[in-house]
Amino acid sequence: MAYVINQDTCVGCGTCEGECPVSAISANGDKYAIDASACIDCGSCAGVCPTEAISAE
Repeated sequence: MAYVINQDTCVGCGTCEGECPVSAISANGDKYAIDASACIDCGSCAGVCPTEAISAE
């Protein structure tokens, strides 16, 4: 099950992008998004998100 970023809560800080070991996170305008097909469900991104915008789908 892939992680997702809540676009309403995401502040676009980019902290999560650097934490992803498989580069599944990328900028999507002024926010970030996770490629579900590349996500390995490790949760590293969720652990560093300052707004808790990332959760398991």
